Parts: sequence; structure tokens; C-alpha cells
Amino acid sequence: MLLRNATIATMRDGAPYGLLRQAALWVKDGRIAWVGPDTECPAEADEGEDMQGRLITPALIDCHTHIVHGGHRAGEFEMRLNGASYEEVARAGGGIVSTVTATRAASQAELLAGALRFADALIAEGAAVIEVKSGYGLDIDTELKMLRAARAIEGARDVRVKTSFLGAHALPKEYDGRKAEYIREVCLPALEAAHAEGLADAVDGFCEGIAFSVDEIEPVFARAKELGLPVKLHAEQLSHIGGTQLAARYGALSADHVEYANEADARALAAAGSVAVILPGAFYTIRETQAPPIEAFRAHAVPMALATDCNPGSSPLASLLLTMNMGCTLFRMTPEEALAGVTRNAAQALGLTDCGVIAPGKRADLAVWDVEHPAELSYRIGFNPLNRRIFGGKP
Repeated sequence: MLLRNATIATMRDGAPYGLLRQAALWVKDGRIAWVGPDTECPAEADEGEDMQGRLITPALIDCHTHIVHGGHRAGEFEMRLNGASYEEVARAGGGIVSTVTATRAASQAELLAGALRFADALIAEGAAVIEVKSGYGLDIDTELKMLRAARAIEGARDVRVKTSFLGAHALPKEYDGRKAEYIREVCLPALEAAHAEGLADAVDGFCEGIAFSVDEIEPVFARAKELGLPVKLHAEQLSHIGGTQLAARYGALSADHVEYANEADARALAAAGSVAVILPGAFYTIRETQAPPIEAFRAHAVPMALATDCNPGSSPLASLLLTMNMGCTLFRMTPEEALAGVTRNAAQALGLTDCGVIAPGKRADLAVWDVEHPAELSYRIGFNPLNRRIFGGKP
């Protein structure tokens, strides 16, 4: 496959967006074999297809989702609009725990069918990789059922799925007031079972006042390290309790949300090589006012990813394009930072090195857009200019 007469945002270092105009891209055996000026196409490439100036970017990556779950929480949406805070909803028995009942009751096939609706929406906007978390089971059997459903997405669609075990997401009612026992009796055994079955690519946790403290998350991270699994963390979303520093100490792939992170946290993430995953959908939905410290992340060269956080409660968002616009509009990220956030930096947040940029040797996961300039992808609202998606070299 030779794509000619294109504008290509390679997302590599150098010019803004790594932009090449009047360029061509040659795909061979599912990989990018060559990219460069249209006038210098390799002699062995075929005649190719005229892209008529269309933009080619790496395919998009959603590096933080909860798309496997049962039920919905539209009722809680109404509660929040009537004045209840996210924390008040959670303490009243809503929030994450209210999804647990529906998820426990659903079959694996039902969970997969529900997840595919959201996966399809993401794929239709050019996504080639989707991260999916557990965390709505909060018992061993359901956590494993969720992860199996997440793995099954790859068999049903042309998309890659990276799974994160999120047993430390919330406390189930049957363990009310016994967080340490829950971690010891449910979370850790579920993690070990998920690892033994090859269901977990990473280990996550929710470090927050309404969830688990640093001390309660640390045994989970310690066990993940023993098992050779990378970690990531929901940190500093609603308050500042030290989750980002914990993530940095364990060399986490990412710290996510981070609205209440500070400059010291930015320095720690930079030193650890961790990504700050920005989630504007949750900020928007729960009407938060504390924005993540974008300037501190810039100052300390912390890579910033963007993700939908697609979930049934705090971020019922299934559009990476809208996420990019939100990152720019709500947090003053630049369109280049937004595109890097759903390509190059999102790949880093998942520990992936074979995608996220356009370069020889990388997977040919590409998105072709009916736009002239990459800033258009963040600029428009509710408009999808995808011309085609190429996955592993195949349209």
C-alpha cells in the first residue's frame, strides 16, 4: 500500500506535529516501510493511491476506559444536576458501587455486547488501541469475567485491547468498613488469578478519599511488581492525598486525572518517566473547577496523554475527538498537545513502543482524515472527518 500526495503528521520530534507536506507513506507486511517526500517514493513501491492532500496521522489510542460494565447511571446524572456532588452520590451508595450490582448480574456475553457499542464508537473515530479496566466486579469471579470480556473485544473487532486490573476501585458493601480485609481477601487473590490467566496487562487503583489511601493501594502495587506487571493509578482527582507520588515511586506507566497534582508531583512524574493522563470528560461531567497543572507538566516535560475515561458514571464519553477539543478548551492544551495525547503519549501510557507515531518499522495503524491541517481535529465539535482507518496495514 502506497499512499501519495498526503499531508502526514508523523508526531515525531522536530517540526510541529512532525508534519510532512506533499508526502507519501509506504506500507508493507503490516508495517510502515517508508515515509518521506512524494517525489522520493521507493522504486519498488506500486503506483499508489492519490490522497488528494488528506491528512494522515497515527491511528488514535484511548488509554483510559471503563467500557466493560453493566447497566447505566443516568439517574445519578440527574442527581448531580439537582445539586449532589460526585462524592455525595458515592457516599449515598451510588457511584461506582451502584454499577457493581448490574455488572455482577450480567453474563460475559452481555458485558462484551455492551462494550462493543463503545468500542465501535471509538473505532469509528480512528482508534486502533483501547485500554479497558476491570473494577466493577469487586469480587474475584466478576473481576475475571470483566477482563475476559475485555480480551474478547479483540476477537470481535479489528482493534487492540490493553487490559488493566482495577480491583482496588471501590469497596463493596459486604466489606463496608474493612478496606484492608478487602484488599487481602479479594483484590490480591483476584490480581493473582488474573495474572495466572494472562488477563491483565497492567494494574491500576483508585487512590482517593472515597476509595483507597496510599497505604491501602501500596500492597497491590507491591504484588504487581512481584508479578512483573506495570502499574498506573487514578490519582489526585478530587483531593490531594499523595497518589501521584506513590505512582512515581513505583515507576508507574501513568498517573491519571491529576487535577489536584502540584509541581512536586510533576517533578516526580518526570523523574519516573510516567505519563500524566488528562481526563476532561470526568472534569466536565462532575462539574469540577480544579484543573490539572498543565503548565507544571509542560515545565517539567511530563508527557501528557488524553483519554475518554469512558464509564457509566463520571465520564459517559465515547469520543476521542471531543476529548481533544475538551483538553484544548477546558485546560488550554494546544491542538498539537491534544493530538500527541491520543497518539504518541497515549502509547507511552500503555507501555506500547510499536505505535503512536508514523515511522519506519512501526505498525501501520493509521487514520486518514478529510482535513487540511491537524489542528482541525481538535477545533471542531461533534464532527467526525475520518476518511478511513488502517489497522495493521489493512483498511
